[in-house]
Amino acid sequence: MQKTVVINVVGLTKSLLAFESPNLKSFLREGASRSIETLIPAVTCSVQSTYLTGLPPGAHGILGNGWYERSLNQHLFWHQSNQLVQGEKVWEVAKRRDPAFSCANLFWWFNMYSSVDVAVTPRPIYAADGRKIPDLWTNPPALRDLLQAELGRFPLFNFWGPTASLPSSEWIRDASFLVEKNFHPTLTLIYLPHLDYDLQRFGPQSAEAQQALLDIDKICGELIHFYREVGAKIVLLSEYGIQPVNKAVAINRVLREAGYLSVRTELGGEILDCGASEAFALCDHQLAQIYIRSSKNVLPIKKLLSSVRGIAAVLDTEAQRERNILHARSGELLCLSEADAWFSYYYWLEDSCAPDFARTVDIHRKPGYDPLELFFDPKLSMPRLRMAKTLLLKKLGFRSLFRVVGFDESLIRGSHGVAPGRLEDGPILITSEPSFFDRDVRESMRPEEVRDLILSHLFSSA
Repeated sequence: MQKTVVINVVGLTKSLLAFESPNLKSFLREGASRSIETLIPAVTCSVQSTYLTGLPPGAHGILGNGWYERSLNQHLFWHQSNQLVQGEKVWEVAKRRDPAFSCANLFWWFNMYSSVDVAVTPRPIYAADGRKIPDLWTNPPALRDLLQAELGRFPLFNFWGPTASLPSSEWIRDASFLVEKNFHPTLTLIYLPHLDYDLQRFGPQSAEAQQALLDIDKICGELIHFYREVGAKIVLLSEYGIQPVNKAVAINRVLREAGYLSVRTELGGEILDCGASEAFALCDHQLAQIYIRSSKNVLPIKKLLSSVRGIAAVLDTEAQRERNILHARSGELLCLSEADAWFSYYYWLEDSCAPDFARTVDIHRKPGYDPLELFFDPKLSMPRLRMAKTLLLKKLGFRSLFRVVGFDESLIRGSHGVAPGRLEDGPILITSEPSFFDRDVRESMRPEEVRDLILSHLFSSA
């Protein structure tokens, strides 16, 4: 076996490498690369699951970052149990080939209770008084204390939310160094989120995106140097490319105005009532699963949504089956946005009726992904002072919400989920092994091939 590390630089594309990025360009020049064809849906949980199982979403069952659990009448977003992913994972295949194999997974999703030897993943503590306290889940359990004793508490609020920024990726870098020194895994999986943030906030051609590329380039250079020193083969890849966008599509408002979506009022705000709704959408970047209770309404709703500006395609179950994205968790329809659009989860018709969690960072209660959580509401004066005051109130025992997220959808300048028009604007894979693709003259590879590519690095003597 050959020690291998896979570094997941979210949002990296060949076209972005035209900007200043000395370490990544050097790694690209010295190794070998391929574009990866964009998986549909091109969102974190789906792509990572395909890379690790070699299966399409219709087989491994991860149709996005969340889905609707019909037996519970509840939407489930950002759950972490590895048992949700169906199919044999790359580390399980490797372990069968050689029982001496070991794997460390640092922050790839669905990392809890998996069969890897070492796992590190964010796991906040949700206290009874309403506080959200940064913390980790690790295997072995003692690793949690070791990492936070050496590196400080995991910077959860730099991992997601309006203060999402470089410290989270720096912490993950340092954690990978400690895991290598303490466990020496055969395969290490590392997830670096930083580039993703400003690509969504400001778009892939922005000055902020170019600075974010320089920031992550430095971290990648340090990781590449470290793992070369321990004799590892290095695979650097991304999950998707982020496209410039200029409009949001609120499918749930369309469904509500047509009489299909139901709400209930709680504490003065409206809550989407999934079980009572004839139809609703779970929105996930540039894709939306439409769950429809009665089969007689599938065609009328398909016709309704097909006429909505910003929606490029409405796929029924047969079309989903043809694309290998049909599963028991799938909606009766799947909407794909136009390249310059994304799907908002909003279902209320007046902002005064929004639920209390809508203005907070709350990835579990919202029926969809909310990129506006990356921003402080521009309408707020001194939002950081507001957060500090709220935190103080919480520490004093008062229940209070961090109401810092706004509803201005025009702030979002980048999104992902559907395939870009050019390969160079999609995901990329770079290997440290310059001869790896010598017999493969293709310009691109399928995402389902990534698992076997990792295995080839582990078990090939070349």
